[in-house]
Amino acid sequence: QLRTAESGGGSVQAGGSLRLSCVVSGDTSNMKSRGWFRSFSGKDREGLVTLDVDGRTNYADFVKGRFTVSTGDTANTLYLQMNDLKPEDSAMYYCAAGYEPFSGSWSSWVYYWGQGTRVNVSS
Repeated sequence: QLRTAESGGGSVQAGGSLRLSCVVSGDTSNMKSRGWFRSFSGKDREGLVTLDVDGRTNYADFVKGRFTVSTGDTANTLYLQMNDLKPEDSAMYYCAAGYEPFSGSWSSWVYYWGQGTRVNVSS
């Protein structure tokens, strides 16, 4: 089982930047992919980006050019650099990790996630 711990959220004005961090723990030896998604209502999930351990990325079109995913010194640390933030980016942001490479669809990819970190963007 995988566990994720997110941090780095906060409040920022429109146009500002935040960098979210995630530490993946548990049985990570067979982990194949990590990513980020967000939720506006607690019931929806909007996939943002995934990063397979082989380096393959998959960005949602609406974040291309503004959000960048990266890893730290190990594959168990994941970052999300968010630039030019907009009020509509306000949400809970979650880190995801799975034992399978991203399938191309968040609805079919099996993943674990944590408690999330809140991002508030004011106009």
